[in-house]
Amino acid sequence: MTLPNCPQCGSEYTYEDRGLFICPECANEWTNEEQDQVDGLIVLDANGNPLAEGDSVTVIKDLKVKGASGAIKQGTKVKNIRLVEGDHNIDCKVDGFGPMKLKSEFVKKL
Repeated sequence: MTLPNCPQCGSEYTYEDRGLFICPECANEWTNEEQDQVDGLIVLDANGNPLAEGDSVTVIKDLKVKGASGAIKQGTKVKNIRLVEGDHNIDCKVDGFGPMKLKSEFVKKL
């Protein structure tokens, strides 16, 4: 198991004691929950608002879809999004198109 580096000073010499991560160089202590927030995926919409799992968003411009006869129109509402790693960081179902991945820069949070 690899222990995380200290989020305060970046030291690699951390250790775990009774559920806390401890840095011997700067004496910083943090929990597993805090580490999950540090490691967590941060996805921002076109306006810079943070997105979360299950949010609803609106498409802000017409998006061409490869292999489809039409485009996703501006103003289309997408419910219950999932956040994923990668270039297209929103996984969702769009009515009339089915499962799809979108870029967060083309949506805004409702």
